[in-house]
Amino acid sequence: MPNTIIIAGHARIPNGVSINEPHETLTVTIEVDKMYGVIIWADCTLATEHSQAFFGDMIKGLSLRDGIDLINKEIENHYYGNAQTALTAAVMDAYRQYKKPHVVR
Repeated sequence: MPNTIIIAGHARIPNGVSINEPHETLTVTIEVDKMYGVIIWADCTLATEHSQAFFGDMIKGLSLRDGIDLINKEIENHYYGNAQTALTAAVMDAYRQYKKPHVVR
């Protein structure tokens, strides 16, 4: 069994924003080390592979144990797409999953 967990978060996207999903929802998935809360891998349904890879690289190595503020700052300072608000909301939704008591840390 891996020493990681996967959490997912979802958020509605603004009108006119293109994503890689037929619905109006942006999804992020984040693989997290169980012991330290460090983000091992992250992906999302932004429209291009480039923006998906950029998102993953941007938050990889950060720890969810430190809270969500640094991750939100990274998004705010480095992702200037129209889906910025939805991306932040989806990450916050994933963070809420991480904080649930059933997630073993």
